[in-house]
Amino acid sequence: MTSVDKPAGKTGGRVRDAARTRAEILEVATEEFARAGYAGARVDEIAARTRTTKRMIYYYFGGKEQLFTAVLERAYAVIREAEQDLDVDHLDPVSAIRRLCEVTFDHHERHPDFIRLVSIENIHEAEHIASSERLSRMGSPALDVIGRILASGRAAGVFRDDVDAVDLHAMISAFCFFRVSNRHTFGTLFGRDLVAEERREHYRNMLCETVVAYLTAA
Repeated sequence: MTSVDKPAGKTGGRVRDAARTRAEILEVATEEFARAGYAGARVDEIAARTRTTKRMIYYYFGGKEQLFTAVLERAYAVIREAEQDLDVDHLDPVSAIRRLCEVTFDHHERHPDFIRLVSIENIHEAEHIASSERLSRMGSPALDVIGRILASGRAAGVFRDDVDAVDLHAMISAFCFFRVSNRHTFGTLFGRDLVAEERREHYRNMLCETVVAYLTAA
């Protein structure tokens, strides 16, 4: 067994090796699951690309199902961190909701593998997410941020008072998700690339303007 295959031991070096190995497995597994789907992904392929063994992957994660769950947990943790870091409390309500739209737009664009993984998990009716204690504890900082923005906008008499934070989150996410997930089918059917660089700011602004118009409608 090579040093990269050794499980975490008591020494700092072995712990760091184990952490690096686990992180590398998750990185490659993310690419493999996003490319081939849950059914098509092969643990042997992930092992070969990480210079480790199938046995060690099972040691760290327990099996293919648990590995896919860990991949989902990692993907959601990244977007939750971005949401957690979002600082809009110093902005007026309209500027704040625009900033949240922009952050969501940018994140979905930069993480196409996240879009594919969520699509795959929806095919499996969210069974892996439902079984994850980590994801159930993670919550959604975005909902907290949206709730504060909506409350501020209502208090200022700017936003309508019948908008739910979850519905607004779904509205923003739907546009950002569709733009990435359906770019190929949409482009083939309508001859327009939704992620073309020259139209990026157009779509980014379109999202913001749509959400603001919805929130400020009489």
